[in-house]
Amino acid sequence: MDYCINRARELRESQSPHYNCAQSVLMPFAKSAEVDEEMLRNIAANFGGGMKRGSVCGAVTGGLMALGLMGKDDPGTIEKYYAKLNLNHSNMLDCKDLLDRNERLGQQKKPFCDGLVFECVKLVEMLIGDQKESRI
Repeated sequence: MDYCINRARELRESQSPHYNCAQSVLMPFAKSAEVDEEMLRNIAANFGGGMKRGSVCGAVTGGLMALGLMGKDDPGTIEKYYAKLNLNHSNMLDCKDLLDRNERLGQQKKPFCDGLVFECVKLVEMLIGDQKESRI
């Protein structure tokens, strides 16, 4: 599914309109699910920036929405999703915590957020059976 990661990259590069992290993870799966990409953009609009309040990272929630869209809502899949993200991010999944840590490390916000978007897209692809786990 190179399409999904490439589409996520296009969305993150767009300046106008701006696509938040949740939208950038969810929208690339529209084609596979045969749903309207604009509808998914609207659904995920309020999930960026940790639901616009620093709560759970938009990329993480976008991935959960994508898994549901693709029919993967069983507890085992969701547990694997969270386990991989927790492992990769020191058990931090809130936007505020992730960005605070990123800032303490002296890293820029946009590349960090883009990386999380791509990580979540790849993880969703792996969990729906299209990618090998070693790529994540």
